Amino acid sequence: MLELWCESAGTTVQLARIADPYGLIVRSGGGFDSLSGKHEAALRAASFRLPLVTLHCGDLDPSGVHVPCALAEDVAAFAAVHGGRTELVRVAVTEDQVDRFRLPTAPAKPTGLRSFTAPATTQLEALSPDILARLVRTAIEERLDLAVYEEVLEREAAERDGLLRALEP
Repeated sequence: MLELWCESAGTTVQLARIADPYGLIVRSGGGFDSLSGKHEAALRAASFRLPLVTLHCGDLDPSGVHVPCALAEDVAAFAAVHGGRTELVRVAVTEDQVDRFRLPTAPAKPTGLRSFTAPATTQLEALSPDILARLVRTAIEERLDLAVYEEVLEREAAERDGLLRALEP
């Protein structure tokens, strides 16, 4: 089972355009996700034989690093109680991406209470939409059985054509 989560609710529409063709729903916690949302994710994980893999996009800053960590820990703990397994994969923004794409940075706030080891912060919005789309598509496709995915698309198209023919006068 595969899900796409993002730190910011403002990014969900952009990510939904990328995830929709794969049948994925984008979820946003708008910061530190609620326990009820994490518990629901754990129940989804427990309902499948395969682990729930959560792809995560967020800022490279103290909160952006700790949000997915807290998400992963809490969902994994809830899922374990219900017999599920989880994995979290950080898709964006990473320190490597800051270097590779020469993203703008800002110094971390010295008043932050969370530990943060990156040399500077970078917002998710610093990634151009095409690069973010490529990163997300790659992360999704690396975890899908593309042959099965293509088969499902072909079957959907055949069923749609059959229905349209049946509706013709």
